[in-house]
Amino acid sequence: MKPSDEERWERWRLVLGEPAQAALEVSLGEAELRMDRALAALYDSERKAGLGGSSPHVARWLGDIREYFPASVVRVMQGDAMTRLGLTDMLLQPELLAAVEPDVSLVATLLSLRKVIPQKTKETARQVVRKVVEDLERRLRAPTERAVRGALSRSSRTRKPRAAEIDWNRTLRANLGNYLPERQSVVVEKLVGHGRKRSSLRDVVLCIDQSGSMAASVVYSSIFGAVLASLRAVSTRMVLFDTSVVDLSEQLSDPVDLLFGTQLGGGTDIDQALAYCQQLITRPAQTILVLITDLYEGGNAPRMLQRAASLVQSGVTVVCLLALSDQGAPSHDGHHAAQFAALGIPTFSCTPDLFPELMAAAIQRQDLRAWAARQELQLARPE
Repeated sequence: MKPSDEERWERWRLVLGEPAQAALEVSLGEAELRMDRALAALYDSERKAGLGGSSPHVARWLGDIREYFPASVVRVMQGDAMTRLGLTDMLLQPELLAAVEPDVSLVATLLSLRKVIPQKTKETARQVVRKVVEDLERRLRAPTERAVRGALSRSSRTRKPRAAEIDWNRTLRANLGNYLPERQSVVVEKLVGHGRKRSSLRDVVLCIDQSGSMAASVVYSSIFGAVLASLRAVSTRMVLFDTSVVDLSEQLSDPVDLLFGTQLGGGTDIDQALAYCQQLITRPAQTILVLITDLYEGGNAPRMLQRAASLVQSGVTVVCLLALSDQGAPSHDGHHAAQFAALGIPTFSCTPDLFPELMAAAIQRQDLRAWAARQELQLARPE
């Protein structure tokens, strides 16, 4: 339904604030007045006190915005409050933290604060992080499993299967053109097999930059890492780095524990991280290395490029994601991105919704640069 003229003027009054009251001659109801006060506390530049340092004021404000605004708007307002009003400090109090609408940005903030969060707040912080992680996992698990399993199934089929490896359903479908009505039978000329059974058909190494700018990517990577690790046909390793390298593969069963094992912030040494990942790779042709970083190298840049080239030459499928997040094009080192691309390494940003398709394309050894170009083309098309 289109808003009435009265509703339209009320919205303009809420957008423009109290100074527009006389000009618009709009009378706000009690609910609209509370919305107006919540907006003024955050966005009214003339108001010096804002929410102040009072916990009750902040808790009431958080309750008001959750009551009167949709969740998507609440998340934007909370993010603005972090920067405009110093709400970050107040998140160290459990009663305020419990009132905040959880989202990926909040998780990133809590992870960056985890070393200074008081003991009384830590359990509340963990509950907030778990809620976001579980919500994301519910949304992302099914498409990831479906895409990866389908790709593994297609990539492992063979036209020369052993007797025990024949996929009879697909074999019959492939030979339906050879049906003999008089004999009511199909002449099988092509055999389609499942391929050999192995403990894992692909090795996946997620190598994630945990510098402060990559916080959202770390959150999403932990979710996907946990999902991939649950698939028996995939062997998954999770490596995080800044100026040091930490292997959190053993914690992939619980993404929350994994996230609390990160240390967001600090510098970046991609060369050192790639050197560690090289040691993990035993089957280059069956390995997919996903490097998630903005490529701002603080270590040895020439050697970083040499290691990346060596990985590609050994047969490893290397993908560089400048970000794995819902945001648009991230800030990154364009020079290094161009050099990675010249080495044959697809280098682009990716949203969480597209990551399952990306992994499926990598498993099937598709041209990932062409795949990325198709995604960009689809996004550029008008609705």
